[in-house]
Amino acid sequence: MLIGNLGKDPELRTTESGVPKANFTLATNENYKDRNGNWVKSTEWHDIVMWRGLAERAKVLRKGMLVYVEGKLTHRKWQDRDGKDHYAAEVTVDLLKILERREGGHSNPTSSNVSAPENREPTRGQDFSPNVEDDDLPF
Repeated sequence: MLIGNLGKDPELRTTESGVPKANFTLATNENYKDRNGNWVKSTEWHDIVMWRGLAERAKVLRKGMLVYVEGKLTHRKWQDRDGKDHYAAEVTVDLLKILERREGGHSNPTSSNVSAPENREPTRGQDFSPNVEDDDLPF
């Protein structure tokens, strides 16, 4: 479970077998006091992957949006053309909830919880998973 801001617009692709896939980065922040009593802000970046129906719905996501994601941590290994091993840890999303939207670089949350028409920005609290209520969230 992560709450954070999109670091970039999602990259939407279709695999060779025709399965939609979306990738983006998510920034999560933590604020704490160091041993000298000074506030420190720490940002962690997470690679996010969405498949199939969730990937198709990623078209409404934009850089800077605050979202809640649930999923599982997955690890991949691959070799480049030179035979060098590369590793990646990604969150494969099962549930995505938009918590706010951004317009012109400023936060502008809305109060509606209704699904957005196709050509409009998503509304606050728009849920991309079936049968999930706000009461089901763990916070």
